[in-house]
Amino acid sequence: MDATIQDAETAAIVRGAQTIDLQEEGSPGVLLLHGFGDTPQTLTLLARRLHKSGYSPYAPLLPGHGRDMAAFGRSGASDWIDAARKAFAEMRTRHDKVSLVGLSMGGALATIIASERADIPALVLIAPYLGMPRMLRVAAVTHQVWGRVVGELSSRDPRSIRDPIEREKNLAYGKVTGRALFELWKVVRLARRAIGNVRAPTLIIQSREDPRCAPEVAEFALRALGAKEKKLIWTEGAGHIVTVDYGRERVFSETEMWLTTHSGGSAVAG
Repeated sequence: MDATIQDAETAAIVRGAQTIDLQEEGSPGVLLLHGFGDTPQTLTLLARRLHKSGYSPYAPLLPGHGRDMAAFGRSGASDWIDAARKAFAEMRTRHDKVSLVGLSMGGALATIIASERADIPALVLIAPYLGMPRMLRVAAVTHQVWGRVVGELSSRDPRSIRDPIEREKNLAYGKVTGRALFELWKVVRLARRAIGNVRAPTLIIQSREDPRCAPEVAEFALRALGAKEKKLIWTEGAGHIVTVDYGRERVFSETEMWLTTHSGGSAVAG
């Protein structure tokens, strides 16, 4: 991406969609990765909770996200994966240990990174998008046939965030193109291939009422993970974006407990 496009996209970031950087020297780092078409806004409450408990959270805005559909259309799987890798590498220059937390597609990105590195003390996959429904897969791989004719499609589903107040705050595009679906499928496919190489202790948090990720996907992830220590926790009453939905406090406490147990650091409650 050249400097002109990069500057234009930086200037066009939607208010509230910016990168979250709560890093402090001397505390365990936590890289948080948001989902497809969404923004770090979905991770704000979790980041604040972890920061209050003595961690250094960093949630970067992924390329093409939090801007407009044109910017989204210029980005793709390789951009999102490279950005996640770069963010982790940069955090490792500041912190002795950096754990990974991924939400939805961010969970797939976190899986890819964790499969490549042996220096991740803890991995938390929240509603990880590690499986695409068959009809979406078909649409993704055939996007060149129908994409230009159909154009943008609505991707909003009120069941993704059941809390109406939090649903209203959400900054996701709410639209998707065939090409974007295909780029998402690339990430999913790479993550599924990589998951057996993950060795970091891994916690999966999944809602049984998730309209985007079926329970079978979380169960597949638990079986496929190469980690010796792994755990699946089910939540109820929430949709897909469980970090802002009903029951989010349990998501926060389980995440914090997993990180504290495995990060090698001692988070201090504030």
